[in-house]
Amino acid sequence: MNLEKRQSFFELLRENNPHPETELEYSSPFELLIAVLLSAQATDISVNKGTKKLFQIANTPQALLDLGEAGVKPFIQHIGLFNSKGKHIQETCRMLMDLHGGEVPQNREDLEALPGVGRKTANVILNTAFGQATMAVDTHIFRVSNRTGLAPGKDVVKVEEQLMKRVPKEFLQDAHHWLILHGRYTCKARNPECQQCIVEPLCGFKQKTGKGKVRGHI
Repeated sequence: MNLEKRQSFFELLRENNPHPETELEYSSPFELLIAVLLSAQATDISVNKGTKKLFQIANTPQALLDLGEAGVKPFIQHIGLFNSKGKHIQETCRMLMDLHGGEVPQNREDLEALPGVGRKTANVILNTAFGQATMAVDTHIFRVSNRTGLAPGKDVVKVEEQLMKRVPKEFLQDAHHWLILHGRYTCKARNPECQQCIVEPLCGFKQKTGKGKVRGHI
């Protein structure tokens, strides 16, 4: 996909959704951090169901530490991998209190040092909570980037590098959200809704379809 097409691609996404946002519910960088930690291999809906009640009781590192792993468990036990996530939450809260004065750090190195926080999670926090132009490549962004020809790559790091180079600068801040939402609701893995896709004329996906399942593709 050449520069002209990439420009048009994001212009269309922006026109359709001028102010894209994460579907995770949060009211502070810390709440977002906990929500993203819980969202690995889980839906945003299931995470919001748990955090809506949890954050009413404890929404600071110290409050979650006081609640303890056993106290957090009832709020997250419907979420996949809740045992390991509960442990990571407690360890992360302790590090935030011991090393960062209870505040979420605003740099990649310190974020990735937190238990359960990898590159993707750090990118989400830096972008969504602190307004930095980062690209958190999940399965949706990986699929959309490769399928459309926007930023092909064999792994998530390569796709991230390509996106940072190929997304026009004016769209970098919001591109992460546009691509996730596009992959989640339109450019789906097995049933991409090509006939309803606003960027279909720019897309390089050869097996375009309206209804049939797509097999053997990302």
